[in-house]
Amino acid sequence: MNDQSSPTPPPFEPPFSAPSGPPHGSAFRDYHDAPPPPPPPLGYPPFEHRTQALATQTRPAVPPRRGRAGFAAAVVAAALVVGGGAGLGGAAAYDALNGDASASGSSATVTASPVVARGTDDPPAQGSVEQVAAAVLPSVVKLDVSGSQESGSGSGIILSSDGLILTNNHVAAVAGDGGTITVSFADGSHAAATIVGTDPLTDTALVQAQDVSGLTPATIGDSGAVDVGEEVVAIGSPFGLDATVTSGIVSALDRPVGVGSDGQGNATVYPAIQTDAAINPGNSGGPLVDLDGHVIGINSSIQSTSTGSGEAGSIGLGFAIPINEVLPVIDQMKAGETPTHARIGVSVQNVQATGGALVVDGAQISDVGSDSAAGQAGLQNGDIITKVDDTLITGSDSLVATVRSYRPGDKVTITYERDGQTKTVDLTLDSDASPTS
Repeated sequence: MNDQSSPTPPPFEPPFSAPSGPPHGSAFRDYHDAPPPPPPPLGYPPFEHRTQALATQTRPAVPPRRGRAGFAAAVVAAALVVGGGAGLGGAAAYDALNGDASASGSSATVTASPVVARGTDDPPAQGSVEQVAAAVLPSVVKLDVSGSQESGSGSGIILSSDGLILTNNHVAAVAGDGGTITVSFADGSHAAATIVGTDPLTDTALVQAQDVSGLTPATIGDSGAVDVGEEVVAIGSPFGLDATVTSGIVSALDRPVGVGSDGQGNATVYPAIQTDAAINPGNSGGPLVDLDGHVIGINSSIQSTSTGSGEAGSIGLGFAIPINEVLPVIDQMKAGETPTHARIGVSVQNVQATGGALVVDGAQISDVGSDSAAGQAGLQNGDIITKVDDTLITGSDSLVATVRSYRPGDKVTITYERDGQTKTVDLTLDSDASPTS
């Protein structure tokens, strides 16, 4: 029995359109007596996605990439034209209202604009965004993926000089069986790539670029050393605009972000790094780095105000998968193994209010596997888990994300509520690769 929120949420479709409400057990809900209207959807929009029109599809087809690229170019051009026109119009209005000695008659004095001496392009300051961009851009790629029914683009992080690339599962999965992946490097060159491994539960994947060498691998940092308020830089290919750099700060840590589930109903949830650095469709799989240029996260999802079928954009609420949490999974995929994840062997739901009583934060157990770690430790249906070690549990997504931050075989202390009493129990985490009862 796998750890999952109950009831099982419907499969999430990354990123055609986000669901109309938050995923089941989302940390963005408030489970009190009178729940507010559902917040904007949370999903995979950082992956720029387009779909070919099929007879069996009911959703409208998204324009092909050429049209989208043309639209982006038109937007940029329009901005330049409007900016130039506005500047000229503003200057003309100022002259008409205030008078201009140079236009009043033949005796007017004409003054030429002074020429400013050219400055020197000094090396970027250590720890500046400029310096980080110069160091990291060679290690970031654009990924164009296509399958039998859909295509799109995302970003990736170079892990080895011979072309091993880390990205999101929801980017690589579009290629599927028989699809194609094309890698675009910072120097303008391109290469075909194949999928090495995927892990839907952590939304990570590895792809291998073919026949390349001498690439610049990214430097992997320590996401456990990141602090709220720390300055960070995001790099990727939003809307196909490769090598785009944005900056911001770490807005929050350990934010439980749920973005759907796999075919077995296991939730894709991770304890995210939240940032206000602009993350948009196409940034998926790209790095979030600190000011040392070290990768601390994988940009993966955004909160959006969009409720329709159109692609969402940044509103300053972006989420990255902490790199520390997925390094063991990356190692397993590199070795050709099926990734494993820690579990306690329960199904959980958010705590429901009853009779106007105060709602306790936590994850309420709805089912316990008899041979699971939780079952052997004596946990029961109805128990409310409130802490794992020293981490507070605020809901079902919070519990899943926290447990997934451990590895199978780790020992943890579970704090829970039963019949109004607080209890603790120690247990050793199972692996989801273990046989289930």
